[in-house]
Amino acid sequence: MATAEALSSLETALREVGAEIDRQFDLLLPVPEDARAPLYEAMRHAAIGGGKRLRPLLVFATGQLFAVDRTCLARAATAIECIHVYSLIHDDLPAMDDDDLRRGKPTVHKAFDEATAILAGDSLHALAFELLADEETHPDPRVRVELIADLARSAGPVGMAGGQAMDLEAEGTRFDLATVTRLQALKTGALIACSVEAGAILGRLPVEGRTGLRGYAHDLGLAFQIADDLLDVEGDEAAVGKALRKDGDAGKETFVSLLGRERAREQARMLIDQAVAHLHGFGPEADLLRAIARYVLERDR
Repeated sequence: MATAEALSSLETALREVGAEIDRQFDLLLPVPEDARAPLYEAMRHAAIGGGKRLRPLLVFATGQLFAVDRTCLARAATAIECIHVYSLIHDDLPAMDDDDLRRGKPTVHKAFDEATAILAGDSLHALAFELLADEETHPDPRVRVELIADLARSAGPVGMAGGQAMDLEAEGTRFDLATVTRLQALKTGALIACSVEAGAILGRLPVEGRTGLRGYAHDLGLAFQIADDLLDVEGDEAAVGKALRKDGDAGKETFVSLLGRERAREQARMLIDQAVAHLHGFGPEADLLRAIARYVLERDR
């Protein structure tokens, strides 16, 4: 369990990073005085306010291990959050999970319409790579290309989109534990891993030096999803800000349905312990990453 001091430090970091990401989106998405206004309003509706901002926080927490400039971190973190928000917009559409509520407010297709929601997601997807390609994100083009390539892999068919495709298939197929683990490693874990990787890339850490951070990210991503599955059956919709218990109603297998609540909780704790152990090569400078891992188990949304 996280100490009170670590929890307070984490809450401060979450607030600061959340405010920074909102500021970035506010600057990037001024509403034009033309027919594109509804599109920009929809993008702002989805991107500004609410959400855990866990992925941006992971970028900052990893980048600070290598004293990366905060402006670089903010832009990379915003790019990753663009991909995350786009995925939520599309995931909520009637053709996917058909949700009415996200982050405590109407989903984009409900607040606007389906066509605008699709375009808002598409535009955020494009904005992510525009951000990473800009020299303001990092002066070294090799660093920028590596960031772009890693985010593209994490968002595509070998990452998040591939996991989403598997998730759609799960409604009509009985998946075993290994398949559910693979699904979630792609759908949820890939972008979490990308967030940690981005901080290391910006810090110019060689690939061979990233083993511990990659192990941390892998175990954190799976623990995060188990905690999500537990919230889905035990959480409060008002606190979580979205509809719960939909996976069970759709007949999808989850970590909780396959393992039971207590075994799932035990598995999540073990994964978090492993994630923290992967950081053994770092000192106090990695305490925020350790606190994030503990927070994943204790969150209520």
